[in-house]
This record gives sequence, structure tokens and C-alpha cells, in this order.
Amino acid sequence: MPNTLTPEWLKTCVYNPGLFDGKVVFVTGGAGTICRVQTEALILLGANAAVIGRRPEVTQKAAEEMQQLRPGAKVIGIGNCDVREVKSLVAAAEKAVQELGRIDYVIAGAAGNFLADFNHLSANAFKSVISIDLLGSYNTVKACFPELRKNKGKVLFVSATLHYRGVSLQSHVSAAKAGIDALSQALAVELGPLGIAVNCLAPGPIDGTEGLGRLLPSDARKRSLQLVPVQRFGTTEDIANGTVFLFSDAASYISGTTLVIDGAAWHTSARTTYPETVIVQGNKPPKL
Repeated sequence: MPNTLTPEWLKTCVYNPGLFDGKVVFVTGGAGTICRVQTEALILLGANAAVIGRRPEVTQKAAEEMQQLRPGAKVIGIGNCDVREVKSLVAAAEKAVQELGRIDYVIAGAAGNFLADFNHLSANAFKSVISIDLLGSYNTVKACFPELRKNKGKVLFVSATLHYRGVSLQSHVSAAKAGIDALSQALAVELGPLGIAVNCLAPGPIDGTEGLGRLLPSDARKRSLQLVPVQRFGTTEDIANGTVFLFSDAASYISGTTLVIDGAAWHTSARTTYPETVIVQGNKPPKL
């Protein structure tokens, strides 16, 4: 079961329950842990949602579960959507408007990641991550642009902190997320006069997520935790709070920036086993 929010979250959160009444959020990657909790927070605070994904059954199941969070909530799942194809996202946006009436907020969160050293990272694998993360983010905003312009909406890209320094085995993702940051800044400048705010959210190590489990082996957790200055891993609630803030009127003068939610972890060194983690890449044939 994903690390999700429940209605109990409303008892401790600092936001008014009806904060997003009448609003609609369009979320790519909404069935994944990070984007799911972002969506759940908005639903609990009054929004309706369109959850976009590649796998129909997983996407629909997530949407049905999220709809149960709040009486009267309307959450639709739109599967078979490939973020690498803008026409696929245009169709999804049109369906969202048809069923939910509008789009006010966009979360571009579809992403892919795996560990791979440069020598064994094929060009196709590199291209695949760039296409899903960076091109997919561009396509998401492109497809929703008419609604964003009409409603003076807000965009939130899901980035990362990997590219703030050199991180081994993550060249593909680092390049993609750096591109997302640059895209966010450019769109904030271009779309600001239209009343559209564009920002990034960069999660650090968030406990209970697929990403942390895949990229951080259990034997490395203790050392990794020591490198987080606040001395704990993040929670999905931390992500929820940051997302709500950036979409709320409290952030009405914030655009073109990145909210890092990582307990200051990016300021410490992650090269705990360098160069052992990368030196072996010269011992095998490269991937082309």
C-alpha cells in the first residue's frame, strides 16, 4: 500500500479544509507515491483531480481510492497516457475538462529512474529518461496551457536535488531534472504576464517511497541519514505541505523558484563510497 494521506491529516495540517473548493488539479504520475500524496492533499482541501498515468488499472485504482478521501470529491483516472506524446496529453486534458469542468493546477510529476554508470548507460536509456522527465513535463504544460491561461492557473514541476552537485550513477536523471529547473524558470518569465505561476518542488530522501527504496539499499540507510542535517528522512506529509503552500494564495508572489524539501541534505556530501562506486565502470564494455 502506498505511503498515503488520510482524512486524519486535516486534524493537524495548518490549512483551511475548503482552501481549494471548486479547483481542479491535473497530475501526471499521480499514482506514484510523491505525486499521489500531493494530489491527496489537494483533494482533502477541496479540490477535484484528474490522475494521469500509463497503466490503466493502476491509475484507475489510485483514482478510486483517492475519491474516497472526501465526501463529494470527484477524482478521475486517465490511463494509457504517454507523456512523451503531446497528443496523448492533449486528449487527457480535454477529458479532464469535459468531466471536471476546468483545470486550475498542473503537477508534472511523471518520471523514471534507475542506477546506471555512464559506461553501461545506453544512449536509448538516457534518451528514455530525458523523454519521460523533461519532454513529458513540457508536454504536460503544453497540453494544459489553454486552461491555465483561462483560469490564471499554477504549474508545479517535480524536480530533484541530484544535479546540484555531481552524483555518480545518476547522470541521466541529473540531466533531466536540471532541464526541468531551466524549463520552469523560462516558463515563469514567459507565462507570468498571463497570470500563470510556475515553480518546482525538489524532494530529498522521502521515507516510504519507491524511489528511496530502489536507490538506497538498506545497508546504506544509516549513513545516508547521518548526511541529513535535520537527522530524519522526509515524509509524504512534508511534500503535501510544500505542495499546498505553493498552490495557495500564500504563494501568490512566488514564481520561477524551487522549493527544496530535503532537510538541508543537499548541502552535505553524498560521495560516501567515492570512487569505489564508479571505478568499476572501466572494466566492462560500454553500452551504446
